[in-house]
Amino acid sequence: MPIPVRPSVPLGRRGFLALVPAGLALAGVQAPDWRALGRGLDGTLVRPGDSAYDRARRLFNPAYDKVRPAAVAYCATPADVAECVAFARRFDVPITARSGGHSYAGWSTGTGLVVDVSPLSSVRHSAGLATIGAGAKLVDVYARLGKLGVSIPAGSCPSVGIAGLTLGGGIGVVSRRYGLTCDVLTQVEMVTADGKRVTCSPSSHPDLFWASRGGGGGNFGIATSFTFRSHATREVTVFSLRWPWARAAAVLRAWQGWAPSAPDGLWSNLHLSHDPSPDVTVGGLYLGSKSGCEKQLQVLLDRVGRDPSSRSVRHVPYQQAMMIMAGCSSYSVSECHRPGSLPGQTANGRLVRDTFSAKSHLAYSPLGDAGIRALLAQVAKAGRHTVLLDAFGGAIARVRPDATAFPHRKSLYSVQYYAHFDGALAWARGAHAAMRPFFGDHAYVNYIDPDLTGFLGQYYGANAARLVQIKSRYDPGRLFRFPQGL
Repeated sequence: MPIPVRPSVPLGRRGFLALVPAGLALAGVQAPDWRALGRGLDGTLVRPGDSAYDRARRLFNPAYDKVRPAAVAYCATPADVAECVAFARRFDVPITARSGGHSYAGWSTGTGLVVDVSPLSSVRHSAGLATIGAGAKLVDVYARLGKLGVSIPAGSCPSVGIAGLTLGGGIGVVSRRYGLTCDVLTQVEMVTADGKRVTCSPSSHPDLFWASRGGGGGNFGIATSFTFRSHATREVTVFSLRWPWARAAAVLRAWQGWAPSAPDGLWSNLHLSHDPSPDVTVGGLYLGSKSGCEKQLQVLLDRVGRDPSSRSVRHVPYQQAMMIMAGCSSYSVSECHRPGSLPGQTANGRLVRDTFSAKSHLAYSPLGDAGIRALLAQVAKAGRHTVLLDAFGGAIARVRPDATAFPHRKSLYSVQYYAHFDGALAWARGAHAAMRPFFGDHAYVNYIDPDLTGFLGQYYGANAARLVQIKSRYDPGRLFRFPQGL
């Protein structure tokens, strides 16, 4: 069983903080006192041999099931997080932050202490601001804010945690109107490497606040809560258009000239899929009426030159639209979780884990004919894979590339190569390499890619140097480290 909670014991909360001077890591000391850590937490510490251990150590991607952490701490309070950070310094234990557990490279787990913030999942709203615990899953963020008639721009995957999404930028289905998730961030609460709990905003730790808007998770500290500007919700229109593969080139050519320059209220993606045969789908969401959406779609259809083989355009409540985008249109909010009894899971959850490999590009210019042929040739290869293009432009593009740590403001769209079969990694690597001459060396840190060697420039562009400086100031001993950390 997990170690029970008994906070009032020696070396309880603050106990490890008191032992370790700020900024000092003590290597070569006695073996880690895991029992003392467990007794000192308001949350739960899960260790090898505990009944919950095999469930607690798993990420969303089963590819990383062989990783066996020394412990998983489910932190119930920011003080728990601070105690875990102090413990890692005191005993020189590797420490990893985890919110949703979706790191593409598996870097939300490790062999040391995994600090899981899933219990920090509160969602509150007041005076136009939403304050959200770092462990809240997106489906719950949408549902709880939706009851109040408000929302924030965020992603579509329902079990993603708000922390990783925000810290890496946050591409979402209303970003062309309201910006990236990090663009509406007004404050972040964080535990830094010295164990201090800090409030970051434009007036408090402004450099760390800047870095927390696109600088990637796991680099500077462990976030415990975020405050965002919210927007009012209303009924919206969702759409899906599908063409036969023979029209793929025409659809891709038309879409990339249409989607990034459409009115801000229209967001669109393009999926080029092979599962089990190739097809092409344009989907998206319009912040307006069905007739207004139809008018915008007609611009695309005129450019394609042929009507789709199937078409769906529906005017729906905002919360229903978010469930559709999440792939949970037939589920309740409770069902739109992973099943289980651990924090972030529900007893009736129906989401399944997914073994996949993925890579990314950012398109700063439209593909020409040669690039279109090259991309379609990769999709047409045998297997189960998809190339996903998500439109940028609008509010995303109106922010300066150096205003936040997220640099890709001038990109037309993001590109994700996503595969699910036995040769998934080989296909993703091949597709990425084939398209590099056309897209260049730009990548999205939230689609983190362990194969990249020039990752600093690819993820952060001209913002990399400033991020490295901020890292050296807040974590000079590199307590928070992983293969592609700053």
